[in-house]
Amino acid sequence: MALLHRPQSTAVRHVSRETSTPWPGLAMAAGGALVAWCVHRLVPAVPMLTASVVLGIAVAHVPGSRTFVRGVARAGLSLAGRRLMRIGIVLLGLGLGLDQVLRLGWATVAMVVGVVAATFFGTLWLGRRLGLPGDQPLLIATGYSICGASAIGAVSEVSGSDEEDVAASVALVTLCGTLAIAVLPLLQDPLTLSDLAFGRWVGAGVHDVGQVVATAQTAGPDALGEAVLVKLMRVALLAPLVAAVAFSVRARRRGVRTPSGRRPAPVPLFVAGFLAAAALRATGVLPDVALEWAHTAQEALLAAALFGLGSAVHLPTLARTGGRAAALGLGAWVVVAGVSYAGVMLTA
Repeated sequence: MALLHRPQSTAVRHVSRETSTPWPGLAMAAGGALVAWCVHRLVPAVPMLTASVVLGIAVAHVPGSRTFVRGVARAGLSLAGRRLMRIGIVLLGLGLGLDQVLRLGWATVAMVVGVVAATFFGTLWLGRRLGLPGDQPLLIATGYSICGASAIGAVSEVSGSDEEDVAASVALVTLCGTLAIAVLPLLQDPLTLSDLAFGRWVGAGVHDVGQVVATAQTAGPDALGEAVLVKLMRVALLAPLVAAVAFSVRARRRGVRTPSGRRPAPVPLFVAGFLAAAALRATGVLPDVALEWAHTAQEALLAAALFGLGSAVHLPTLARTGGRAAALGLGAWVVVAGVSYAGVMLTA
């Protein structure tokens, strides 16, 4: 059974998207991002990207807007989920301070690589054993191991994943990452973690950057700084992971051309852009004001993209088949929290 509602046949949806203008959906995604920003300003503990996903899910189910979302706005919302996501991921590279990351030391680098590998392959294996449909095991494994919804969007671009699989994976990873904001601070004392160790644990084990900030700040500025650095190290692994998926897809489709007549690129253009942006940041030529504007643009683009993805979620169908997804989310959460805790203890 499909995890998400498919109200139209593939042919009907294809015709609808080809013949409709994307502007109503893009405008709706921009409005959703603006509302998410307002929610974050009013309640700082709620990350802007998390609010975007929730709002996207909400408008897809409110009687007054769901017809618009599934009809006139669908083309633009789908476009936001793909194209704006790519641009936002490129700008994400400007927030990657490679020099700061390397100052943490090679032991921490090895710890983060181990956490990412164990989480990715463990979640992928468990998802396939549970029988989750489509690319959901791959996408959820990516979201848990790297940086939540942003990583899911990046991998889905090279894997050609179905929009519904992407939306369901984003919803699950966002939900679990949001729960971490409330749960992990309660475990600091029972696990006898210092503020610095707690920050490293959060940076290694929580999915989204905003969720990392919201969780780590409960232990003070030292914990927050350490968490962000470790998290940036995980973000740095996004490019090699996406490139590996791209090579895998290319190998499976060897000799097969895309509808445009071209073979799949070995490394997607937006991944090259991500690496170029990180390299540019490392040179130090960009002034702080430019980096601040780039961060604002990145947040806005990713928020609009996640609003679009959230609008593709159909909760009634998700509830009927959500047991396996919930089991995977819980299992992956245990894996990433346990492995990252062990890594922090070994490198403390």
